[in-house]
Amino acid sequence: MQGVLEEAFARQPPGADVPHSIVVAGRTDAGVHATGQVVHVDVVPYTDGASTRLPVEEHGIGDLDRMRHRWNRYLPPDVRVLRARVAPAGFDARFSAVRRRYVYRVSDAPWGVDPLRRNDTLAWSRALDVERMNAASEALLGLNDFKAYCKQREGATTIRELQRLHWERVERHLVRVHVAADAFCHSMVRSLVGEILHVGDGRRNQQWPAELLRNGVRGSAVAPAHGLCLVGVDYPPDEELAEQAERTRKVRDHGELR
Repeated sequence: MQGVLEEAFARQPPGADVPHSIVVAGRTDAGVHATGQVVHVDVVPYTDGASTRLPVEEHGIGDLDRMRHRWNRYLPPDVRVLRARVAPAGFDARFSAVRRRYVYRVSDAPWGVDPLRRNDTLAWSRALDVERMNAASEALLGLNDFKAYCKQREGATTIRELQRLHWERVERHLVRVHVAADAFCHSMVRSLVGEILHVGDGRRNQQWPAELLRNGVRGSAVAPAHGLCLVGVDYPPDEELAEQAERTRKVRDHGELR
């Protein structure tokens, strides 16, 4: 996504120049979907008398509604800019965030998955017990070292606050899990989902995920990427954006935010 967005911005800059790479709120694993990704980009504003065919507003930025239309013409069909605006002072898409929210979809139908949902829903061959999965998930909530659920990177912290991990059956053969945390490390959501699915189908006991967390040894069950979607990123009020970004940088110094 980053590369194609930057190419679109290069073809139609929102200002006189885009001197830096874009910054995203969450760097998802390859194959993961996103309906709520947030991006910011630093822009050199147009100056008085600048040559541009688009109207320029008070911040020296071109008409963003018209630019959005042009960007979407340049982008591939699986990437879309839904909204664009001048960010409040102190905003950082990555460091100002207080929460990232994901959803993972699983079909436990004996015949697999609805063909129309095959690209965003995992087919699971065994029936799943949602109550067992929620009981196992509850023990993982809170501030913990999730190195057992992360693909570790040198110099990156694996301490995260897992705020929500809740499973629900939304249709007879469709299960959905909502996952939220202050941030996620590499493959964390997919590892959580993979291990708990084995609790849900009876191959692991309900204490298994918590035992992995305590032991700090990475498990082998990692759910495929295509069932996962970043659905939202939450930010504090505008007047707290800069303070939140500074606080996050200090806490995650030399770490990795996703």
